[in-house]
Amino acid sequence: MTTRILIVRTSSLGDLVHMLPAISDIARHVPDAQIDWIAEESFAEIPAWHPAVREVIPVAHRRWRKQWWDAGTRRERAALRADLAARQYDVILDMQALLKSVWLVRQARGQRHGLDWKSAREPLASLFYDVKHRVEFWQPAIIRQRTLAAAAFGYAFDGPPEFGLQAITDQVVVEPVALIMPSASRDDKLWPASHWRQVFDHLQAQGLGLRLLAGNESEQARARALIQGRDGAEVLPRLGLRQVADQLARARIMVGLDSGLTHLSAGLGRPTIGIYKASTPVRTPLQGAAYTASLGERGQEPDAIQVLAAIDAALDAARSVPEAP
Repeated sequence: MTTRILIVRTSSLGDLVHMLPAISDIARHVPDAQIDWIAEESFAEIPAWHPAVREVIPVAHRRWRKQWWDAGTRRERAALRADLAARQYDVILDMQALLKSVWLVRQARGQRHGLDWKSAREPLASLFYDVKHRVEFWQPAIIRQRTLAAAAFGYAFDGPPEFGLQAITDQVVVEPVALIMPSASRDDKLWPASHWRQVFDHLQAQGLGLRLLAGNESEQARARALIQGRDGAEVLPRLGLRQVADQLARARIMVGLDSGLTHLSAGLGRPTIGIYKASTPVRTPLQGAAYTASLGERGQEPDAIQVLAAIDAALDAARSVPEAP
């Protein structure tokens, strides 16, 4: 008998990546699970990459809130409300536990599951669930999501996280390049240019080319300045999410600031070094099938020597893995 499931987790990029192992668990433990997922339109590709997700329902909170009462926005909200009202689910699972996610949960039909008062980031959200689950807050995000899903469907999960991204990784060949993410949404996450240049020297000494990811013009300018005068290095043009994922999957190693793309790299099974400065890796450590290192802490950035040592460990670990026939 089919179990119709609606997952509510709208953003952000890294949070959606952290959700993917829970989807793999549900698909493994719930017979005939039919999984739909509500996600922010700019990140809707990520749920669609998982083979167990039947349909992604896009929502546009980030765009709507800029013009909430605009006639076009009201029409889009009404269309989403009608779409959700026309569906019947066995389980609606809010993996976000925010008032903005509850707004979506309440528009869907089915038994509503979510975190209890002590577990939710916004405790008021727990008042709107039919079934509430206790999940300890200070756990890695992937464990927290897997635990909530297991509680909602009555199974025990085990084993390492599986991200379900084979549709990307199976189509690429690893190249002798290092992918670098030196930009962040906030200046307090940035790492000194002198440290980056030591990392670049070290990676190139290992025979690796450098490809730097950058988004807006200021990030492009910062990346160009970091590699100015350096051969064997390039700043990639602004890419779509799938194009970035393809670049990550091809890289021999990825080194980046704490960002959604760094977590995506780990989820794609690439050796990944994450540099934390304005956030703590206790809650969001890098996890994946290959070597990962989550370096630094809020208010205490790692130095270049720590990052170089992690790069060596990652490359050594990759060399020790036998190549597929």
